[in-house]
Amino acid sequence: MRLVKYLAHAGVASRRAAERLIVAGRVSVDDQIVNDPARDVSESASVAVDGRPVSGAERRVTYALNKPVGVLSTAQDERGRATVLGLVPAQGLRLYPVGRLDADSSGLILLTNDGELANRLTHPSFEVPKTYCATLLGGALGERALRALREGVQLDDGPTAPALVRRTGEREIELTIHEGRNRQVRRMCEAVGHPVAELRRVRFGPLTLDGLREGEHRLLSGEELQRLRAL
Repeated sequence: MRLVKYLAHAGVASRRAAERLIVAGRVSVDDQIVNDPARDVSESASVAVDGRPVSGAERRVTYALNKPVGVLSTAQDERGRATVLGLVPAQGLRLYPVGRLDADSSGLILLTNDGELANRLTHPSFEVPKTYCATLLGGALGERALRALREGVQLDDGPTAPALVRRTGEREIELTIHEGRNRQVRRMCEAVGHPVAELRRVRFGPLTLDGLREGEHRLLSGEELQRLRAL
């Protein structure tokens, strides 16, 4: 098994994050630092990250969480701020968030120790749709702004792909994208003259917030996991 896949299956990190750990020289195999993510690793190999042994594959779980505003979507914070991991029962498993959701945004985020699943849900080539409800500033939303969002907006890191957008109020929209750029929805709306006042993610692929109050979590069922992998 390739080293990057070994780490993902062990719940250390997603495949992309595991690749970064390896390239940074933080992973050793049989007490030797390895920088090649494609290095073959046997079941009997001794693998460690930052000197701490990796015990191999662990029971895979995935949680859906309704993240409140102010909570960081990261595994840990050096300043001691609240993170999404404090809202789910890790039970000794090495969970990490799938993708990001800004601290000042709320809504649906997934936490898992399944690196293969995390890679499929975040890699741009799979184009997993994510839906947001946004309350906007800048007055009533006009057709020109809606059309720009639907056709794609020019940002400083390039044009966005077309989005599905529908008006739900005078200053409210529901917007679906399948990219994952940093603060993308906020930047798109600001680019058309309507900065975001409130932002909530309400759907991730086939999953919704139905039945989850703010701060609550639930373990995904086998059927839900199959639907996610089918994406």
